Amino acid sequence: MCDREMCRVEDRDKKRRRFAIGTMGLRKLGEIRVEKLKNSMVNVRSGKMKMMLIRAMTTVLLWICLVQLTALGGSLGPRVLKGWPSCFTQDSHSAAALDVKLLPVHARVLPHKRVYKNNGYLVVSCNGGLNQMRSAICDMVAIARYLNVTLIVPELDKTSFWADPSEFANIFDVDHFITSLRDEVRILKQLPPRLKKRVEMGIVHTMPPVSWSDISYYHNQILPLIQKYKVVHLNRTDARLANNGQPLELQKLRCRVNFRALRFTNQIEELGRRVVKLLRQNGPFLVLHLRYEMDMLAFSGCTQGCNAEEVEDLTRMRYAYPWWKEKIINSDLKRKDGLCPLTPEETALTLRALDIDRDIQIYIAAGEIYGGKRRMDSLAAAYPKLVRKETLLGAADLQYFQNHSSQMAALDYLVSLESDIFVPTYDGNMAKVVEGHRRFLGFKKTILLDRRVLVELIDKYTSGLLGWDEFSSAVKDTHAQRMGNPRKRLVITDRPKEEDYFYANPEECLQPSDDDDEEEAVNIL
Repeated sequence: MCDREMCRVEDRDKKRRRFAIGTMGLRKLGEIRVEKLKNSMVNVRSGKMKMMLIRAMTTVLLWICLVQLTALGGSLGPRVLKGWPSCFTQDSHSAAALDVKLLPVHARVLPHKRVYKNNGYLVVSCNGGLNQMRSAICDMVAIARYLNVTLIVPELDKTSFWADPSEFANIFDVDHFITSLRDEVRILKQLPPRLKKRVEMGIVHTMPPVSWSDISYYHNQILPLIQKYKVVHLNRTDARLANNGQPLELQKLRCRVNFRALRFTNQIEELGRRVVKLLRQNGPFLVLHLRYEMDMLAFSGCTQGCNAEEVEDLTRMRYAYPWWKEKIINSDLKRKDGLCPLTPEETALTLRALDIDRDIQIYIAAGEIYGGKRRMDSLAAAYPKLVRKETLLGAADLQYFQNHSSQMAALDYLVSLESDIFVPTYDGNMAKVVEGHRRFLGFKKTILLDRRVLVELIDKYTSGLLGWDEFSSAVKDTHAQRMGNPRKRLVITDRPKEEDYFYANPEECLQPSDDDDEEEAVNIL
């Protein structure tokens, strides 16, 4: 009996142990499956994260490439500059030009960086108006390239007569300027921090380079200073590089900077396109650079047609600016030598004598004309379709340009490039630089007035010594070969101020306008 009872107890214990073991096995199996499930979920999540990271990185890289390509704009297009970043065809009075459609954007490649041992840093402060600074920037880039130094983005003049507070980036596309020249010279927006601090503390070698210097001057005199001080600051930049006798590659680089790298900001160019479109809608137009403004008259001492009060005001202004060296000036003698800007009255007679169509639109590319309406009446009577940017655009369009004379000048520059005829009444910096740019664009018609001959003819006509037909014939004969056509640059070895300015006729960069030579013209830069 006891044996039987003990057997039952043993059986129950065995069953319980088997149950316990089975239960533990199930638990263990469950834990293993749960662990595998967790691991699989982690792997899935990890895979998804990796895919998301790869996609994000790919997107960022694509955007960087797109931004770089876009920034290069027109830097390496097949047509280097058809005016300014390809917006108009060269035949600007054609039907296509009336629509002012953008030309298709071609594939652009970021230029490879030029690798060279950096000899130091060149800091430059430009002086003068927009176009004097423009040509100076071209010179400074060429000098930096040939000295193997790093150029800091030039500082613009804010203390001259115009007192324009604009920075480089307010007028020019600074990123395009830097990237489009990276295969020639390294350009930075500012000095490295350590050197910048030294300059801010006044620990910098500052000097004006000698005017009209050969590149050898910079190699022999300026480069050793840069190597010694690490940073050299050139505080004058006007006409500091000779017009002639420079290496061909240096001359071509000056052109490349001028015609490719110095592109205006999008805001300025968009407004320029609008002005040209408005003018084109009414037919061909002539741009008259009427340099009859107070600052020019005070500087030059030219007072033809001014009353006694105006003469006194101009004289007072001339003495107020110490950097205007010439103070006592004989206006009549200077005018007879052809050294004065034409007056509005003289300009009207000249345009009529050249048979300029009375109905053509004339865009006045200038600031406020001295003497106002009184002095402009004769020109307006002869050519009633006188317009200015202020009459073509609303006040809201120009509000950002007010008190920024260099930005206003940039707008006039763009319109001048696109005009059917360009006529400067004085050979100042804008007249010269626009003349050269129009030569580069295919020798576009630019009437270069011989003021010395003109004032003599005008005086004879107004005094009755010449009839109209004789006067008109003489004016036409005088200017038959002064229409911006190809010619050699005049070189006067010992008197660089009197020879032809490089930027008015950059012949090293010009090619015949024949279409057969188009490819060669593109490769010149």
